[in-house]
Amino acid sequence: MKESKMYQEYQKDDFIVSTDPDKLNLTVIHWYLSERSYWAKGISFSLVEKSIQNSLNFGVYQQEEQVGYARVISDFTTFAYLCDVFILPDYRGRGLSKWLITCIQEHPELQGLRRFMLMTRDAHGLYSQHGFSPLKDATGVMEITKPGIYLQQAAN
Repeated sequence: MKESKMYQEYQKDDFIVSTDPDKLNLTVIHWYLSERSYWAKGISFSLVEKSIQNSLNFGVYQQEEQVGYARVISDFTTFAYLCDVFILPDYRGRGLSKWLITCIQEHPELQGLRRFMLMTRDAHGLYSQHGFSPLKDATGVMEITKPGIYLQQAAN
């Protein structure tokens, strides 16, 4: 039996941020991630769909049109990782990304975490306004990274 969930919604002017996965426009999300992002270039539709199924999703909408997105991977107790954050180009400059990050940080399931991480190449200014900072000591952080993996998968 599927558990019924209450989804969060936040409203600002004629925009809504919602965690309801049924509202997500997977075509828009896939297009942005696979075509416009630097971090997921070439990602397949099926991988985007799977990542959404396994995350807490935040869609940004003007009326019914999706104009932004972010997702959080978390155990909802100690750790969260923010990723795939974007606002479509035509909607930038309206404060939507700042508001989206605020909504994420206010989400009841993301309170009391010991660590909340993200990676960015070009949005340090945005995230620092919300309390994120560079790693103070990276000696304990390790990674396996595979840049271009989605493009390699697509070629095979």
